[in-house]
Amino acid sequence: MSNGLRARGRALHQRWLKRRIPPAQQISLDHRRIFILPSRAGLGFLFLLAILLIGAINYENSLVYGLTFLLLSLFWVTLHHSYRNLAGISLRATGGRPVFAGEQVPLGLVLLSPTRERQALKLSWPQSVPQQLDVPGDGEVASTLYYPTTRRGWLQPERLRIETRFPLGWFVAWSLLDLNWRVLVYPRPVKAPLPVHRSGEGQDEAQQIQLVEGVDDFQGLRHYRPGDSRRRLDWRAYSRGQGLHSKIFAEPQQQSQWLDLEQTQGADLEQRLGMLTGWILALEAAGRPYGLALGGSRLQPALGEAHRDACLRALALYVLEGSG
Repeated sequence: MSNGLRARGRALHQRWLKRRIPPAQQISLDHRRIFILPSRAGLGFLFLLAILLIGAINYENSLVYGLTFLLLSLFWVTLHHSYRNLAGISLRATGGRPVFAGEQVPLGLVLLSPTRERQALKLSWPQSVPQQLDVPGDGEVASTLYYPTTRRGWLQPERLRIETRFPLGWFVAWSLLDLNWRVLVYPRPVKAPLPVHRSGEGQDEAQQIQLVEGVDDFQGLRHYRPGDSRRRLDWRAYSRGQGLHSKIFAEPQQQSQWLDLEQTQGADLEQRLGMLTGWILALEAAGRPYGLALGGSRLQPALGEAHRDACLRALALYVLEGSG
C-alpha cells in the first residue's frame, strides 16, 4: 500500500516537473525553475534566533533585540544571494559517446554565466558524488559528468540536480533539469573463444587459401596499367621488345568470419549478445574481416571503426528492433 502511494507520488512529481521544467538541450534558470529552502544549518540558525527573541522579550533587553533583528536581516539577505547565485545561469548539453554496459558514460555539459560570477555550484544525480565548480562572470565552463550504466540500449539519464548553498550555507537553492541526453550503451563484452570458421566442404586447405594482390610472392606479369609503380615494371622484357609489363605479387587473403546468435552459448540473451560483442572486438583488434547476421539484418564482412560501431549498434538495439 505504502509502496504504491510512493510510486504514484513520484509519478505525479515527475509529471509536474515536466510541465514546469520541460526537457531541452539548453536551459536557462529563472524563478520558475529554481527552488529554495532553508538548510539544516539555516533551520538551526532560525531556532537560535527564536531563543534570542524569547530572551529579549523576557528580560526586556534592547541589546539582544538589536542583535536578533540584525541576524534576522543577515538571514534574509543570504536568501537573496543564494537565489541570485543560480538565477540567470544557462546549462547546455553537448552529448556523450557510446560505452559498454557497466561503464560510466561521459556526458558533456557547458555552463554559461552572462553576468556575474557563480560560486560553489554542485552538479549530481541521485546516489552519485556531486561535482563542484565555479563559473566566471561573462564566461563559460565546460565539464564532463559521469553517469553509471547497467544495461544496453538507449540511455536517458535522470534529471540533473544543480544546487548551491552559497554564501553561508543557510539556504539550499536547486533545480532539476532534463537536458535531453541520449546515449547508446553497447552490451557488456564477454570473453570467449572464437567460433570455428566453417569453410566449404570437400576442399583441402591449399584450395581454400585465396590470394589477393600484395607484396609477398611473385606471381607473374600483366600488361602495364596507368598508375602502376615504376619499381614493378619489367624493364628487361621492355628492352627485348615485348612491350611494357608490370610484375604481380600476391599474398594470402584473410578469410572473413561470419558471426550470428546461433554460435553463442549462455544463460540468457544478454550473455549471448555479450559474447558476440567480445568476438567483434577481438576480430577488429586482429584485423580480420567479420560480418554479423542478427535477426533479419546482415552486415557484410568488413573492418574499421564504422563497421564495428554498426555491428555494436545492432547488438545494443537487438531487442528493440528484433522483437518486432
